[in-house]
Parts: sequence; structure tokens; C-alpha cells
Amino acid sequence: MNPAGLLAALLASCLYLVKTSYEGRRLFHALDRARLEQAKLDTEFKRLDAERQAQATHLRVEKVAREKLRMRTATPAVTQYVVDAAAPAPASAASAP
Repeated sequence: MNPAGLLAALLASCLYLVKTSYEGRRLFHALDRARLEQAKLDTEFKRLDAERQAQATHLRVEKVAREKLRMRTATPAVTQYVVDAAAPAPASAASAP
């Protein structure tokens, strides 16, 4: 090979090496940023999950139901039974004399 061809191949090889090195650093930096974002999101998820668990305790749900929704415990005194007059009579009631 002639020296000009070798010089061109060497120069192309050097430029390719610089390009791949730069691309590797850029990708590593992007990966590092993604890992930092993942750590932030994991921390926020844990905080939100703990907050959800604190909000969903039985006593708190019952308190909110009583105070904000004005709900009360079901008792026989407040229970209303609905009878459908159009429904066929139960089999045990039809066979009784």
C-alpha cells in the first residue's frame, strides 16, 4: 500500500475511535441520568405507598365514612326489606297448606 492510503486509513480509524468514544460517554451519561431518575421515582413510590397505607387504615376509613359521608352502621331498626309482589312465591310457601 502507498503511504497516502495508510494515512487515510489511519485518519479514518482515529476519527471512528473518537466518534465511538464520544458515543460511549454520551450513552453512559444518559444511563447515569436514568438511574438517578429511577432512584427518585422509587423514593417517591415508597413515600406514596406509605401515605396510601396510612390513609387506608380501618379506623380512618370508618371515621371519614361517619363524618364526611354521614354513614352509620346498619342495624335492624334502619334496615328496610323490599318484597317484589310480581315475583313467584317460593317453593316452600307454595307447598304449605
